[in-house]
Amino acid sequence: MKFKFIFPFLLVLAALTVSPSLTRAQEGEPVVVDEVVAQVNDGVITLSQLKREMKERVETLKQSGMSQQQAETEVEKHKADLIAILINEQLLLQKGKELDLTDRVEAEVNRRMLEVAKQNGVHSIEELDKAMRDAGVDPAGTRQTMRAEIMKQAVLESEVDSKLFYGANGDELHRYFDAHKDKFLKPESVELSEIFLSLAGKPEADVKARAMQLVQQIRGGANFTTLAKTNSERGAENGGKVGLFEIANLRPDIAAAVKDVKAGGLAEPLRTDEGYDILRVDARTVGSNTPTFNENQVREAITAERSPKAREEYLQTLRDDAYVKVSKDYSDSVLPQLKLKQDLIVEKSGDDSAQKPEKKKGRILGIFPKP
Repeated sequence: MKFKFIFPFLLVLAALTVSPSLTRAQEGEPVVVDEVVAQVNDGVITLSQLKREMKERVETLKQSGMSQQQAETEVEKHKADLIAILINEQLLLQKGKELDLTDRVEAEVNRRMLEVAKQNGVHSIEELDKAMRDAGVDPAGTRQTMRAEIMKQAVLESEVDSKLFYGANGDELHRYFDAHKDKFLKPESVELSEIFLSLAGKPEADVKARAMQLVQQIRGGANFTTLAKTNSERGAENGGKVGLFEIANLRPDIAAAVKDVKAGGLAEPLRTDEGYDILRVDARTVGSNTPTFNENQVREAITAERSPKAREEYLQTLRDDAYVKVSKDYSDSVLPQLKLKQDLIVEKSGDDSAQKPEKKKGRILGIFPKP
């Protein structure tokens, strides 16, 4: 059985395994464990972690068409940016623990894993773990990735987005609405259901013929939901229901397929890269050119517009309030990315005799010798 594990995360965070070096330059020298690229409060970013992140980005660029050499060169050019990103992530994860978000995040990880199991017809976490291992996916690593990503988003939503959303008073909401009425036009929308037939491992002619047969059955009076539950290769448990979408946000081929289909109607089978999609328009809402004031929609628009800048300002506050020490091998390129105030920049020479500012947390860790 093949499983559809899709995790849209750019970074894969794995637990570090510390192991002794295979060789030593001289008897009695310290064992090389890893090199510390940066210390962030009580946490560290190691060279092995940085290399893993760089490798992930190289693989992503190769998938977009770059050669190995081109991808490695491009990633190397942005190494300082990546270290800064890892520092920001470390700060967000630490903040999440400080805000006692750990239990909430773990509950969300469990919910998502159960949803993956449900989508793949798996009935237990143990069975899901086995299926993931069989598919070459590490269950523990996947959960750690999800845990970190959800934690970072939870902090930003709690400390930035929610304050933006609830921060505006009535007068400000109406002023924003009056100045941005074009954002509050009612768009045309459709509610869709589907029966999806995959091409994986099947002759296309057979899949297409089956799609046409199902369309004929439905148009002849057969129940769409029943056929979706017994035939669809995704979303079968929901009777094929997909959701409500604004026409402008639909993929172009889907928008074209349902363009002239009335509520309750069925589109012709749509050929996609993965298979054939039989789409039913469950409901259709006509758009309007008259702007309508809705408090939640205005708050959402304000939050979406102001969130990027507010999030960066919040990250800057975290950096300014943290103890950040960057290894001398990377400090010249990374410190400008962090935009730390001059009086908060920790001595960058790598000499651990430097006094740590009183406001900072954590302890000074030495830089391990390079392998």
